Amino acid sequence: MLSGTPSREFCASLNGGLIVGVDEAGRGPLAGPVVAAAVLLCKPRPAGLDDSKKLAASRRAELERTIRRRCAFGIGVVDVEEIDRINIFQATMLAMSLAVARLCEAIAQEPGEVLVDGNLTPHGRCADWRWPARAIVGGDGREPCIGAASILAKEYRDRLMVEAAREHPHYGWERNKGYGTADHLAALRTHGPTPLHRRSFAPVAQLELF
Repeated sequence: MLSGTPSREFCASLNGGLIVGVDEAGRGPLAGPVVAAAVLLCKPRPAGLDDSKKLAASRRAELERTIRRRCAFGIGVVDVEEIDRINIFQATMLAMSLAVARLCEAIAQEPGEVLVDGNLTPHGRCADWRWPARAIVGGDGREPCIGAASILAKEYRDRLMVEAAREHPHYGWERNKGYGTADHLAALRTHGPTPLHRRSFAPVAQLELF
C-alpha cells in the first residue's frame, strides 16, 4: 500500500469539496492480488486521461509517471490469501477502501465525494469505508479522476505480475498478468498452482480435485 507525496503547493491549493476517483485492477485473474488506486487530480489535470485498457502501453506508462509526479494518490493491495478468505468482491471493496485511506493520509484531508468505477461502491459493503461515494458505470472513460485511478492500478499490478513471473516462469504472467488465457491454463494443468494462484477460483479449484 502506497500513498502519494504531493507538494506543499498542491496541499495548500486544496480547499474542501474534493472529488476523488477510484478504480481497481485484477478482479478477474486466476493469480495475483487485486489492486485499487484513488486519485485526486492536480490542476491543470494531465491531458489524455482515459480508461487504461484503451491506452497504448507506452502512453499509459507516460501518464502514470505524470500522475504520480503531479497528483495525490493512494494504492491498496489485497493479496491472494485474503481474496480466498473473504472472496474477490469483498477483497475489491477492501482494496478500494485502503486506497482512499492512503490518499487521505497523503493530503491530510477527507474527500467530499468519491467516484467509483462500476455499478457498486464500498459504502455499506466494507467496514473500512467512511466516505460519500457514487458509482459510475464506465467511469474510467467518463471521469478523468477515475481514468487516472485506472491507469495507476493497472500499471502497479502489471509490475507485480511481471516480477512474479520471474519466480514462476511457466505461466506467462509477464504477458497475461494472471488472467486465464490458454497458455496460462495449459501451464496450470502441467505444473499445478503456485502460492499466487487463487484457490477459490474455479479453474484452480478444479485442478486441486485431481
